[in-house]
Amino acid sequence: MSAGAFVYLLRCGDGSLYCGWTTDLERRLDQHRAGVASRYTRSRRPVELAWSAAMASRGAAMGEEARIKKLARAEKLRLVKAGRAGA
Repeated sequence: MSAGAFVYLLRCGDGSLYCGWTTDLERRLDQHRAGVASRYTRSRRPVELAWSAAMASRGAAMGEEARIKKLARAEKLRLVKAGRAGA
């Protein structure tokens, strides 16, 4: 599958998790680290990539982001743990 977009979870400096999507993961991570990507992560730096998944399209990434944002924190942490185990 050729990735058209990515969905990702960041672990913020305060321990919270942030979910987003992008077409260029490295560029977006650089923006988050610089404090220019989102109001949420700007005040919670430093941020680190906790999990990411390649998606076939922007629409698929947006849908997966919406699904993940509805998950409880414990479910998001399980997703991160499963992603790392499989990497």
